[in-house]
Amino acid sequence: MKVLITGGAGFLGQRLARKLLARGYLTGRDDMRRDITQLTLIDMVAAPDFGDARVQVITGDIAEEAMLRQVIDRDTDSIFHLAAVVSGQAEADFDLGMRINLDASRSLLDVCRACGHQPKVIFTSSVAVYGGRLPVVVQDSTALNPQSSYGTQKAMSELLLNDYSRRGFVDGRVLRLPTISVRPGKPNQAASSFASGIIREPLGGEAAVCPVSPSLRLWLLSPRAAIDALIAGHEIAAAALHGSRTINLPGVSVTVGEMVAALTAVAGPAPAALISFVANPAVERIVNSWPGAWDSTRAIALGLRGDDSFESIVRAYMEEELGIL
Repeated sequence: MKVLITGGAGFLGQRLARKLLARGYLTGRDDMRRDITQLTLIDMVAAPDFGDARVQVITGDIAEEAMLRQVIDRDTDSIFHLAAVVSGQAEADFDLGMRINLDASRSLLDVCRACGHQPKVIFTSSVAVYGGRLPVVVQDSTALNPQSSYGTQKAMSELLLNDYSRRGFVDGRVLRLPTISVRPGKPNQAASSFASGIIREPLGGEAAVCPVSPSLRLWLLSPRAAIDALIAGHEIAAAALHGSRTINLPGVSVTVGEMVAALTAVAGPAPAALISFVANPAVERIVNSWPGAWDSTRAIALGLRGDDSFESIVRAYMEEELGIL
């Protein structure tokens, strides 16, 4: 089977590619197990090919329909659509956010529709589709009310994927990701970047500035659990989705202060001493509108799992990225 990952050079894209190559198979449109014979990674910069002959690396702009027609044909069985402009960048550059987060998503769906073969399309959405006055625990029935351009673009793309699935153009699944922590590497322009930075930088011996209050509650998921959820979401039989293709993934509900406490519990007091709190109103405005927890009963019933605790997330990062067992 042929599989496509948009955003294939990104953090999640590369992790997903490695996991799929090691796994070697997915279920096809007929729900039968099929070996992965080609894995195409497309991004604005070249993704690694992992030294694997099954990997095809394409560099290009997914907002260009001609590029999408190059990488999607009737033999493309599954698409993991991860490419996106992150929240802070989408807020700062409205046109870029619309072009990549919404226009490219619709173009991708239209190319699939034109091919006429109903591929599986797994779309990653976000906590940012919610906002305003929210219950303590967001339910599946809670209305979408995004308070940022990024959240609005994700919400519109969710609705498109659900409708294209209803019409039989694609077999889509929207997986709403909690905020991912701990991301390795450098800070990015996501409003939630601090959720990794306050753990990653101190564990590396660097100071970290947290732009929000210790009382802010976040809904978090580790990279390891996120990749497992993307694959598990792909494998769900379409009949089990019962008319709604959107799934709120399990996560860990934790305040920023509790995150720092977990860091201390796992790594001792020295890393936490490197964290300072300096309010950033622009970041606070965005992240304060996000839910601190949502009901993931449906996701769990469908076989999706999250992390046990934030301490386990910190330990996983130290093991996988720092080599500390």
